[in-house]
Amino acid sequence: MSAEATNPATPGPIAPEAHRRRSRPRIDLRRLGRAALLGSAGRGRLPDAISHVVEAHRAHHPDAVLEPLHRAYVLAESSHRGQMRKSGEPYITHPLAVTLILAELGAETTTLTASLLHDTVEDTEVTLDQVREEFGEEVRFLVDGVTKLEKVDYGAAAEPETFRKMLVATGNDVRVMSIKLADRLHNMRTLGVMRPEKQARIAKVTRDVLIPLAERLGVQALKTELEDLVFAILHPEEYERTRELIVENAARADDPLAEIAEEVRKVLREAGLQAEVLIRPRHLVSLHRTSRKRGRLRGVDFGRLLVLVNEDADCYGVLGELHTCLTPVVSEFKDFIAVPKFNLYQSLHTAVAVPQARTDSPGGTPMAGQVAEVLIRTHQMHKVAEAGVIALGNPYAPPSEEQLDSDGERVDPTRPGWLSRLLDWQEAAPDPDTFWSTLREDLAQDREITVLRPDGGTIGLPAGASCVDAAYAQYGEDAHACMGARVNGRLATLSTVLRDGDTVQLLMGQDASSEPSREWLEHARTPAARIAIQRWLATHPSPGDTPEAEISAAPLRPTVDGSAAPPSDANAVVDEPGATVRLAGCCTPVPPDEVTGFAVRGGVVTVHRVECAVVARMKDAGRREVDVRWGDTTECRVTLVAESFGRPHLLADLTEAIALEGVAIVSATVEPPSQQRVRHTYTLQLPDAAHLPALMRAMRNVPGVYDVGRAQHQATTP
Repeated sequence: MSAEATNPATPGPIAPEAHRRRSRPRIDLRRLGRAALLGSAGRGRLPDAISHVVEAHRAHHPDAVLEPLHRAYVLAESSHRGQMRKSGEPYITHPLAVTLILAELGAETTTLTASLLHDTVEDTEVTLDQVREEFGEEVRFLVDGVTKLEKVDYGAAAEPETFRKMLVATGNDVRVMSIKLADRLHNMRTLGVMRPEKQARIAKVTRDVLIPLAERLGVQALKTELEDLVFAILHPEEYERTRELIVENAARADDPLAEIAEEVRKVLREAGLQAEVLIRPRHLVSLHRTSRKRGRLRGVDFGRLLVLVNEDADCYGVLGELHTCLTPVVSEFKDFIAVPKFNLYQSLHTAVAVPQARTDSPGGTPMAGQVAEVLIRTHQMHKVAEAGVIALGNPYAPPSEEQLDSDGERVDPTRPGWLSRLLDWQEAAPDPDTFWSTLREDLAQDREITVLRPDGGTIGLPAGASCVDAAYAQYGEDAHACMGARVNGRLATLSTVLRDGDTVQLLMGQDASSEPSREWLEHARTPAARIAIQRWLATHPSPGDTPEAEISAAPLRPTVDGSAAPPSDANAVVDEPGATVRLAGCCTPVPPDEVTGFAVRGGVVTVHRVECAVVARMKDAGRREVDVRWGDTTECRVTLVAESFGRPHLLADLTEAIALEGVAIVSATVEPPSQQRVRHTYTLQLPDAAHLPALMRAMRNVPGVYDVGRAQHQATTP
């Protein structure tokens, strides 16, 4: 029985005449749902029921040893015997269909073996120890990983922990997620036997997480069919309208895309380039998006041309010929060969318009203005584009020469940069909700950029990332001490959005206790940056909550006689045995300011300038006043506010002026411009308090700055 026949909501096949003129280079996984039922098996040969698996597997791996598949099928069939699916089919048809999908995509033998067994430990008496004994540790690991995913509740309340487990399983071995995606695809095909509300719930989870994960793994063949299945369930009316558009286009007397394809073949033949030119029909979701973007669809909008060649250099040769002989649409050109996408995808994208005189068919419709999209790639690129990491084989197999980097280390193609980063930050996420929100944000990113470090290294980031993201990607939580950056040689704020190919030099402070700014969250796009900042903020009181929270300097070390001795960034002394002295962040006193102190909770004495607005409030609140004197240490920390008119590179010039005075920047913030005026706030570490006037003069001399003063924060008292 066809799995599709049991599912009214599943997209059914379009009538054969709808594709009578179209090649189908896209892997058609739907037909693989029609798994053969049980058949007889003679001694020494594979059962008829998995002959389809064998045929598909040998097409990709002609030398594969098939004996493990034979034994895995026998164990799975005997274990599941008597079990039925809700559709009424014998249960064994499900692991067979999942394995067929993976075989068609080019999965290696170990993955197919685990796929046949993926439900045995969950639903039968088979144990993991038995799997290990009969098939080895690698197959046991994969079956165990899929089994753990199957046990997870997909309810909304369980989503964060669900996908944390999925992510960990994927990171340990990406083949676990490959089996899970194929499993979900077959289940989606047969979803029609379930209640509508359950169909919708499963479809939404598939849409929100599994489809983006399939995109991240580069498995386009799985992703596109999953998209169409979800589309049919969640938007049935729009789905039917889109199907009708395909049928109407197939009924046309002419096919403009086929005519342009023939013109492209002619151009390439005349140039002596060996290439296969195919028509790649858009799948339903892609066509729906195109119709919403362009309105009324034309014949060329129903597909794209795919040009397949043998060598990378031939891709550029084809591109040159097409741009020379036809009319290119320059804005549509993208080179994903030189700069592959985050999911290993490589291809050249362009669009061409064919002159009317060369495309009008006799008695046909004029073709002027018709533009066709063209994809140019090698056969190997096409295989990876369709099957993603599944096409790259066994990550534990001995590496070939092309899988080794310059240092002889194995380059693991199944662990793309984004996946490694996600594994790092999922461990650091302070709670499931933070993990879930950042995962959703990361999956929503559709493009990755690469920025360069001065030492020649690279940092992979999502498009739209800022210098804040680069800092945390390179330094982890040490990025709390980042003060700024140079982008392509020029000083830049940490909020600067980076572009692909930028060179980024991060300027790090020397103070290990440096704090990240809450404003950095507004510019952080990566989970690593957002989680690190949020975790720091969660473990430190927010500024302005209490008088103690407004104190920014480090506590002083007690001396032998019980008085407070200053660290390197403060030198206030009080005659309070065992007291911890802190300089108030609201006025940042420095020598030789006239100061006073107040005893607050926890044996802390806060030190304020006498003219600070908080002093009167502290007295009114009944805080005990304490005498304070400056010690011998001259090093101090101070907060300055620079008022300026807005202009390009102002922050860079101010930062450079401060650095030339030999002053270290602990932190810096810039408020949004208001009426062409900008307010900059710097917390600075001075080697000598006496140098403060000269520093303030140097800052005032920066063009555009009209005032520099000491910070006077408004603060509340309890």
